[in-house]
Amino acid sequence: MTKLGSILLATFVAIGIPGCINPFAPRLDTSPAQALCDPTRMDGPIPEGVFRCLQAAYTFRDTTVYAPLLHESFTFIYRDYVEGVDITWGRDEELRTTFGLFQNAQRLDLIWNNILSTSMDSTTVNVVRGFNLTVTFNPSDVSYLYGYANLTFTRTGTTAPWKIIRWRDESNY
Repeated sequence: MTKLGSILLATFVAIGIPGCINPFAPRLDTSPAQALCDPTRMDGPIPEGVFRCLQAAYTFRDTTVYAPLLHESFTFIYRDYVEGVDITWGRDEELRTTFGLFQNAQRLDLIWNNILSTSMDSTTVNVVRGFNLTVTFNPSDVSYLYGYANLTFTRTGTTAPWKIIRWRDESNY
C-alpha cells in the first residue's frame, strides 16, 4: 500500500467510524421494571415473579413489561353492578385499556396484600389475592381502589414462564 493509500485509509477510518455513532440517537430503554421481573419465579405455591412483574409494570407504567405476562388467550372479567352482568374482554382490549391507564396516570401504586386461596398443579395455578391500587391522575384527582384479583396462571412446562390466562376482578367500586 502506498503512503497516499495509507493516508486515505486512515482519514476514512477517522471520519467514517465516528460517523456511525450518533450520540443524539435514542438508545433502547432498559427499564428498571425489567430488572424486577422474573415470571418463572415461584415462592411457595404462587408465581410470585408474575406478581412482582405486575407491580413493576404499574409502578413504571410500562406495557413492555405488562404485555408478556398475558397469555394469548387471556380473558379479563369484572362485574358491572349497575347492570348486574359480568363484562369480559380479551388480551388486545386489555392491553389497550392498560396502555390508556398508563398514559393518563401520573403515578400508579400497586400493593399486593394477603392471599385468600390457591390451587395448583404443575402447569396451572389459581390465586385469589387482595390488592390496593392508588391511581394519581393529578394531585387533586387521586383514586383509591382495593379488592381481590382472582388470577389463573398457566405455563407450557415446569421451566416455562407463568402467564396470566384469566383475571377476574373481584373489587367493589
